[in-house]
Amino acid sequence: MEKLKSNIDRVVSVMLIVIMGVMVFNVTWQVLSRYVFQSPSSYTDELSRYLLVWLGMLGAAYVAGKNEHLAIDIYPQKLHGVAKQRLMVFIHLVIVAFVVPVMILGGGNLVYITYTLQQKSATLGLPLAYVYVIIPISGLLVLFYQIVEIRKILIHPITQNS
Repeated sequence: MEKLKSNIDRVVSVMLIVIMGVMVFNVTWQVLSRYVFQSPSSYTDELSRYLLVWLGMLGAAYVAGKNEHLAIDIYPQKLHGVAKQRLMVFIHLVIVAFVVPVMILGGGNLVYITYTLQQKSATLGLPLAYVYVIIPISGLLVLFYQIVEIRKILIHPITQNS
């Protein structure tokens, strides 16, 4: 399971690097075309918005997988042993309880509706389902990462001192 997680982490990190690189190039071109060439590019604004959506959603899933997401950890730091283990499992289950209905089911429904209605972006003419597909994908990644963490907690119990 750890090998699979490591491989997924590597793929997601490469995707994030590529998205960020394309975004930097796109925004640089937008600035150059607008201020240097006095002929603003029509697609760069829309593309940068969609890239930012992908970067944010995929980045949030990646950070959740690394357990480096923003969290208030005052209470878990005060607990030890079985109590801490139960709390950590509960926290991961709460995340799963959010991810499944909101990101996976809700995001999947959003993709389905925009695909069925054949909604396209204004400038690029890109089907919006392609933009929104990152929501259920990120949800599946977060779900996978939470399952890995719960499994890790249950297989390697937290000791009394940790």
